[in-house]
Amino acid sequence: MPARAPDPRGAPRVKPARGPSRRRADGRLRLAVLSRNKKLYSTRRLVEAAKQRGHAVKVLDTLRCQLVLARDAPRVFYRGAEVGRIDVVIPRIGASITGYGLSVVNQFDMMGVPTLNNSVPIARSRDKLRALQLLSRFGIDIPRTVMCRYREEVPLAVEQVGGLPCIMKLIQGTQGVGVLLASTMTEVEGMLDTLWHLGQEILIQELIAESRGKDVRALVIGDRVVAAMRRTAREGEFRSNIHRGGEGQAIELPPAYAEAAVKAARVIGLEVAGVDMLESKEGPKIMEVNSSPGFEGLEQVTGQDIAGLYVEHAVELARAHAAGWSKARLI
Repeated sequence: MPARAPDPRGAPRVKPARGPSRRRADGRLRLAVLSRNKKLYSTRRLVEAAKQRGHAVKVLDTLRCQLVLARDAPRVFYRGAEVGRIDVVIPRIGASITGYGLSVVNQFDMMGVPTLNNSVPIARSRDKLRALQLLSRFGIDIPRTVMCRYREEVPLAVEQVGGLPCIMKLIQGTQGVGVLLASTMTEVEGMLDTLWHLGQEILIQELIAESRGKDVRALVIGDRVVAAMRRTAREGEFRSNIHRGGEGQAIELPPAYAEAAVKAARVIGLEVAGVDMLESKEGPKIMEVNSSPGFEGLEQVTGQDIAGLYVEHAVELARAHAAGWSKARLI
């Protein structure tokens, strides 16, 4: 019998221990956005969207959150003062502070505060190999990928991903950083030697020729894709990330692509995810699942209020929690 994908959204609901009600009499909720910089586009838009909907919102610099632990009394202090009641946390954890950021998210979770993405699935998404292992296990198509650690294994690894040219990726990286294209075995071995010497772990990955220089970004919120765009690399660049000069075009996703994106988010365990896919001859191939996706490009090309959808889902989560019900988390 084939393994079934973990599905936190479809899991039985578990009634948590009841504490003081977090809901205000006027229905106004208190949201916290974990972000290092309140001026970043996505952070600013989340604050605007929350205020437009009548909610109170504060931005907490993740590294300024002091975590206090005692028996049955986890607390968070911010710039010397204890953080008051928060109804829901929206994590925007940058790759460079993943370790500390996960601890902060987990602290709020221990305090009984719902988080839009939990620390465990965020950690899964940041480890590219672990994410690909999970996607592969549950029948989601991905580019052929190999991880090895010895120079003599490299020729076979390249053969196993379909030969040259091939892609090499850092296990932890974002916005196209640490993604390399190698066209010869000399390039592959030289890049690997350098990166291994720097203590980096590298994935060797199949190049999907028909999708070279372009990919699809789908934003999943809850159980549906709310927006999607095709990203095309600028001339002379094979990486299509908007942060690397790529251009986006709004698209209507075919059902197979939407289903693959939602399933990928479910397998990783994320409530909100940016799912990057390649358009292959066989259909969608999932490249990456991002737990803190930027959405400036999506808002610009689609004209949708992505920040508003983000906030509305966070509010829905908070109200369900305040009513005494929460979805069982995937551990």
